Amino acid sequence: MVVGSGLAGLQTAWQLAGAGEVHLFTQSRAGAGNSSRAQGGIAAAVGEGDPDTVEVLVREGPAAVAGLARLGIPFDRSGDRWALGKEGSHSVSRILHASGDATGAAMVETLLARVRSHPRIRLFSHTRVTGLIAEGGECFGVTAVRGEEGIVCRARAVVLATGGCGQVFRYTTNDPVVTGGGLAMAYRAGAALADMEFVQFHPTALAVEQNPMFLISEAVRGEGAVLVNSCGEAFMGRYHDWKDLAPRDVVSRAIDREVREGRRVFLDARGLKERFAARFPTIFARCLEHGIDPRRDRIPVTPAAHFLMGGVRTDSHGRSGVRRLFAVGEVACTGVHGANRLASNSLLEGAVFASRVAKAAGRLPRVPAFPDRVVRQEMFTVDQENPVYADAVRRIMWEHAGIVRNRNSLIDGMNALSSLREEVPGEYLECHDMIDVSQVILHSALKREESRGGHFRGDFPEPREEWAKKRIRIRRGEPVEPIAIEKTGM
Repeated sequence: MVVGSGLAGLQTAWQLAGAGEVHLFTQSRAGAGNSSRAQGGIAAAVGEGDPDTVEVLVREGPAAVAGLARLGIPFDRSGDRWALGKEGSHSVSRILHASGDATGAAMVETLLARVRSHPRIRLFSHTRVTGLIAEGGECFGVTAVRGEEGIVCRARAVVLATGGCGQVFRYTTNDPVVTGGGLAMAYRAGAALADMEFVQFHPTALAVEQNPMFLISEAVRGEGAVLVNSCGEAFMGRYHDWKDLAPRDVVSRAIDREVREGRRVFLDARGLKERFAARFPTIFARCLEHGIDPRRDRIPVTPAAHFLMGGVRTDSHGRSGVRRLFAVGEVACTGVHGANRLASNSLLEGAVFASRVAKAAGRLPRVPAFPDRVVRQEMFTVDQENPVYADAVRRIMWEHAGIVRNRNSLIDGMNALSSLREEVPGEYLECHDMIDVSQVILHSALKREESRGGHFRGDFPEPREEWAKKRIRIRRGEPVEPIAIEKTGM
């Protein structure tokens, strides 16, 4: 059983079908999620000059990309070779893309067509998985709701591919379904969540009021666009030697500071001229919808929550601490991204680890019968939610756990969420999931008294050596303590 129909979920379901019947659940329409929103592309060491003695992600990346191409994903080409782009913090051009800036959509569309046509995969769209059937450290299946129908489904393996939790923040590029449900279910079932303080804020979302916010891909800067403030200054040289292609956390904090000091920030891509529309057709069209012509106008941008480096703690084959429960893609924390994901590695992660998860899950024996008491009536009680409560969570998290954090603000955020939980009706499952995940983020951010990667503490602005090899892992009912990073088999 696979929960989620983004790239990681579709790829896992496709590969698992060789081992048996697969049920694929998706809360909204099939293919909904963040994968289809990915613009920049997928990074892999397929060009010249990349090291060949690296860990799993890079070592298995080329084969994963080649397999995707064989499935029919139309990566853009330059002559007889793949066209490779460059993004922030990459030292060479290694980003494959499709339809210019619609890579994720092209990948999801291709894989979804394959999944729909497979006789051993059954797709349940508009089906809300409400809980994991788990007891004694073992997962037996899931409960779900589809319309008025309650579903109990037993499986020899459950794979969470539900994405991250960007929608717990007020400003985010994440799809509306990405509210942290998979993280919350795993947490309630006894799995550990790790690295939850490491949230990546993408520096360049289109600065218009909307949810989700539209992403202006880092690849635009890779093609030569420059960040400027309302004074006309190309300011990134004041913050980092790599200027506009500095790591995302550096660029986000730089923009945040410019705005706090009273200066608006724009992406100036006018130097690309007519090439902009050809290279970034999706971005070009969306800008035009808002009255912005990138060939003549500067594009207003702002940071927004984008990616979670943490998640369900797994080994390098996606196994969580709960037997038969796996996680893959953004919902998983293999440690591969460290504290700050490199651009275009999310699609690669989904492709590479889907294969490893499918191999491990496909070898499991049939699940034994589970006791009836494991399934409870409240697992089917889901009501239409009042958006006021979810919006309150988002405001709290943006204000108290956003780009720059500090101890007092984090504590205030935890107290605010505790008070809010008492107001939220029990049947508003999604909002309770959001609160669970948000509190884990706040606890983790409070515990890590340093700044590293996507986690920045204004009261501890530098990294601390004693934290360099520590990971914060939280399991329900256990105290929040840092632990030494364990080997993952990678």
